[in-house]
Amino acid sequence: MRVRPLLLAATLALAGLAAAQPTTAPDPATCTADIAALEQAMDQARERGQMLRRRQLAEEMAALQARCEGAATVESRSARIARLEQEVLALRKALDYAQEQLRQARSAAP
Repeated sequence: MRVRPLLLAATLALAGLAAAQPTTAPDPATCTADIAALEQAMDQARERGQMLRRRQLAEEMAALQARCEGAATVESRSARIARLEQEVLALRKALDYAQEQLRQARSAAP
């Protein structure tokens, strides 16, 4: 069996990728690149009739997609929190302004 060096390197890189579970949220660009690499490896396995290898790659793909979707959820959650914090700040400023206007109206001569 003749193994192409590039295919071997890609397979080893994908195996390392699957084994290394990141502790931080993966970068969306990295997710896209990793998914594309897995899809290409799956296509090559399918062309060569390596159905077991293709099934293993499909499982790696599902795990990768779950991690990437989880990262997107975390990002959207943090974006939502930031938006709500900005909204609360704006409302507090509006409340402070209204309270100041009320104090001035009460203290003004009748």
